[in-house]
Amino acid sequence: MFRKGSAAVVAAGLVLAVGGCGGADGTDAASDKGPAGGTAAPRPSGKLVGWVGSLCESAATLENLRSDSAKELKQIRNPDEDVPSVELLAVGYLSRTPDTVEAVDRDLKELDRSGVPAADRLLAAWQKKLEAVLPELVDVSPADGMADAEGSAAGVDKLVQSLTPPDPDLPALTKKDPRLAAAHKQAKQCAPDWKPREPGAPGENTGSPAPEATGPLPKAADGKNTAACSDGVCEILVTSTADITANGMNVHVTVSEESVTFQTAGTVMQLGGAGGEAGFGDELKAVVVAHNEDGAVLKFSRP
Repeated sequence: MFRKGSAAVVAAGLVLAVGGCGGADGTDAASDKGPAGGTAAPRPSGKLVGWVGSLCESAATLENLRSDSAKELKQIRNPDEDVPSVELLAVGYLSRTPDTVEAVDRDLKELDRSGVPAADRLLAAWQKKLEAVLPELVDVSPADGMADAEGSAAGVDKLVQSLTPPDPDLPALTKKDPRLAAAHKQAKQCAPDWKPREPGAPGENTGSPAPEATGPLPKAADGKNTAACSDGVCEILVTSTADITANGMNVHVTVSEESVTFQTAGTVMQLGGAGGEAGFGDELKAVVVAHNEDGAVLKFSRP
């Protein structure tokens, strides 16, 4: 016969046993599984996060390039009234576009294998797409824009528009692989609001600080007096266009908010807003001392 005290102890033991098994819903309180029986999300390695971020950056750069290319081709075909020259628009477009694709190709070639087979197949598919168009893009000369502005730009745009993400793309792969999903979530380059840096611009991985705004233009030693360049040595201000004869060479200069373009009988060179140097054989060179929306200060000299 059981005593009352023993019955109470047995009842308490049953309650503890039931509680230790996880309760009425069958979950294991001592388990490391997530809520509602799910498994904890995997923690990706830093290497995989960086790898996925690099792939996101390259894909975003090409997506922006496809969009910008279509807009530039539209402007070349239907230029605004204030555009000084359709040919110069085409020259600028043909100068920038292949460089962007080559930069992405270099970035992707620097990536090692990720360790995720599906992701490595995606990288190989991207590289194959780039290899299919790069030889034709590299053969494009900016001078082609002077001979056939619309035709040359349309040919390059067709190549650019072929650079669409392979199928399945990275977002699709993240739905099938928890490791990729976790790395994609952590990589800042994969965030919807992240913007890729301009190709060739200093960035966080270059060790070089981003260039500061030029501010007001410095005073040019020779002002707007292009005649001062006749001996090949001068420093002048150009606010829109100018025809300059320096050391026997005729140079047409066009300054826009984004670039400075130098055109001679046989060459066309375009420099971006960060400045730079244009060389004209052994006769002449030009340096962009400063450049903003108001114009550019240019220094010509003999090499």
